[in-house]
Amino acid sequence: MLRSKIEIRVRYAETDMMGIVYHGNYVTWFEMARIHMMDEFGYPYREMERDGYRLPVLEVGARFLRSVTFDDRVSVEATLGEKPGLRFRIDYRLSRHGEPVANGFTRHAFLNHDGRPVRPPARFAEGMAAVFG
Repeated sequence: MLRSKIEIRVRYAETDMMGIVYHGNYVTWFEMARIHMMDEFGYPYREMERDGYRLPVLEVGARFLRSVTFDDRVSVEATLGEKPGLRFRIDYRLSRHGEPVANGFTRHAFLNHDGRPVRPPARFAEGMAAVFG
């Protein structure tokens, strides 16, 4: 299992007229956590792109449990629970002071610059083999 966590301080611009975080911002937070996970793993997105690979989002889902407001501190935990193949899923758990506020997931696939499905880069596959055995 590969797990990473970041802290988000909710900006005023991320809230709506009701004073709560607009639901679309959660997808951005998922991305922030995913990029952080890849940095910690040692193969940043930027390097993967330079190597000729893309990781588009194929599917996204979210469930909102409690409202989040301006200036809240939110922990976003990203988890890769299974060894990735051509496609993989990352799960997200968001909490405020240890209390769950939302959860979600994204599904991804490896593509080349032409948009065709490809096997994961060797560097990525070797690193995942070390993590997952």
